[in-house]
Amino acid sequence: MKLILTNEVTGLGAPGDIVEVKDGYARNYLIPRGLATQWTKGGEKQVEAIQKARAAREHKTIEEAKDAKQRLEVKAYKVPVKSGEAGRLYGSVHTAQIVDAIVSAGGPKVDRRKLEVKGAIRTLGAYEATVRLHADVTANVKLDVVAAK
Repeated sequence: MKLILTNEVTGLGAPGDIVEVKDGYARNYLIPRGLATQWTKGGEKQVEAIQKARAAREHKTIEEAKDAKQRLEVKAYKVPVKSGEAGRLYGSVHTAQIVDAIVSAGGPKVDRRKLEVKGAIRTLGAYEATVRLHADVTANVKLDVVAAK
């Protein structure tokens, strides 16, 4: 079945894309959730309108993402956590704790789902995380995991 995507669908496409999917996926998932509409010959005008709106939004969001990247990469953020002897943590540092540390230090609001840390943080020390702010913009954030008082 040929569809016009109205929202971004992971692994399938962005708003305004024309895609070919299986009938059941379209009928049971995409169309009922409002993620896509059925393709018609008259739908080409709709596609153009969606793509123009997406281009305008993308330009605005890419500027915001670049600004946020500059603000994030300026300094290292301290993440206070409970720790035991020899700097070992009770558990590990979660992305929500990192986001809270960034916001409390005056940094921009970051979605925890877009924050990536290589491996688990289980000891005190300096670490680095990556934040996907936009499809084309990623920021490297420096973290200092310190013992909570």
